[in-house]
Amino acid sequence: MRTQAFFKVAVLSGLLALAGCASKVAQPDQYSGFLKDYSGLQETTSATGKPTLRWVDPSYDPSKYDSIVYNPITYYPVPKPTTQIGQKLLDDLLAYTNTKMKAAMAQHKPLVATPGPRSLIFRGAVTGVSSKKEGLQFYEVVPVALVIAGTQMASGHRTMDTHLYFEGELIDAATGKPVIKVVRKGEGSELNNENSPMTLATLKKVVDDMATDATMFDVKNKK
Repeated sequence: MRTQAFFKVAVLSGLLALAGCASKVAQPDQYSGFLKDYSGLQETTSATGKPTLRWVDPSYDPSKYDSIVYNPITYYPVPKPTTQIGQKLLDDLLAYTNTKMKAAMAQHKPLVATPGPRSLIFRGAVTGVSSKKEGLQFYEVVPVALVIAGTQMASGHRTMDTHLYFEGELIDAATGKPVIKVVRKGEGSELNNENSPMTLATLKKVVDDMATDATMFDVKNKK
């Protein structure tokens, strides 16, 4: 009887934990600290239909700016390679993200090396958080978090959902204040189990969607 009650509690705890992981947007405890201020972020839908957290200064007018200073995207904090997420993946992912996002920014304004009075400054990072929840086993690497999926396979292995976390902002060079802030959680391809290595292909679609949304962003409709 006690065993049955324990089993019911364990199942309920697992379901609650899974519900907490099901959010399509980053939660406050997953913010990395890369952005100085996370207040005002609101959930919205991007041009590609992806849920995104975003804040746009109500007074932001893109016509007031004539250039963008592109600071290369970094990892925040600096990751440590593992057998599942190797150094090659980390290098390839960062290079690919910068290539795609830099091209996306160039679609809006000319990119310059030195800010002027009418410049925007872009800064962004691939980020991650380290957290554990009771009832689920997490395989986590900063900055890319790997979350165990809820299906228990007959072999005893679980399939794994992959996510890439990104934080970025555009800053008014004249005032030093942000005019746009974005926090994004993108879902990559599923891995068979905790021993399956990740490759750039696992997260490539996440980066492609981010770049497309950056290209298509229109302050008038906020997408």
